[in-house]
Amino acid sequence: MAAKIIDGTAIAAKVKEQIKEQVGQLKSQGKRVRLAAMLVGATAAGEMYAVRQGEACRAVGIEYELVKLPETATQAEVEAKIEALNRDPAVTGIMVHLPVPRHVDEARLQQKIELVKDVEGVNPGNLGMMVLGRAVNVPCTAMAAFELIKTTGVSLRGAEAVVVGASEIVGKPVALLLSDERATVQICRSATPDLAGHCRKADILVAAVGKAGIIGGDFIKDGAVVIDVGINRITLPDGTKRTVGDVDFDAAKEKAGWITPVPGGVGPMTVAMLLGNVVRGAKSN
Repeated sequence: MAAKIIDGTAIAAKVKEQIKEQVGQLKSQGKRVRLAAMLVGATAAGEMYAVRQGEACRAVGIEYELVKLPETATQAEVEAKIEALNRDPAVTGIMVHLPVPRHVDEARLQQKIELVKDVEGVNPGNLGMMVLGRAVNVPCTAMAAFELIKTTGVSLRGAEAVVVGASEIVGKPVALLLSDERATVQICRSATPDLAGHCRKADILVAAVGKAGIIGGDFIKDGAVVIDVGINRITLPDGTKRTVGDVDFDAAKEKAGWITPVPGGVGPMTVAMLLGNVVRGAKSN
């Protein structure tokens, strides 16, 4: 039996409706809900992403401010702008578009954003508080993957979970989220021998590597929940390009119980989680 598709687009749309209601309630209380996104140096891709992000914010009633700084802006100048946004009570969320120019230290910028305004959940303080189960904001993609798992209704308590990929913003945080729900979690990476053998034991499998098709259909346990975080552009034999995940979707869906598509799975939900973090910042004011 083919897997049930976890429709991230549809689920994210429902979450956004809830966010829109919350924004309306906050505004009725005289509270502003505002995201300030910083763009240091202009690129066509960065500008396009900012436009789409602004549209997503406005669709749910969130104010959006794109703060543009020249590519020549110094570390001190960028940090000073972040500090100003931290002090501004009208701003309830701050993020920095990546990449930043080479002379700017992105890790230091993320450390400067107040925890409650860190809508991407990448401030080391938020990441560290996850270990204690008390993070103010969780990295958006990790939270998106976790929330999609929960929509399946599959019990996490006692489940065998395997996370392939150990990044600080996806793999490790989602492993912590699953562990907090009493799942037994294993993190696999490039140095893991017999990756397929580990994956076949997983009731819940999260792939977050960034390598097309690294998870084959024979890696999947019958009935498993498969969450594909990977986004990869590949060129087909006829020269056309296609966006695929880390999982061989066509093969995996024949064995999995639930599976996310790429695109249309984790991506839309990640956007919804970021918007939710902006609202959380407004509620704390």
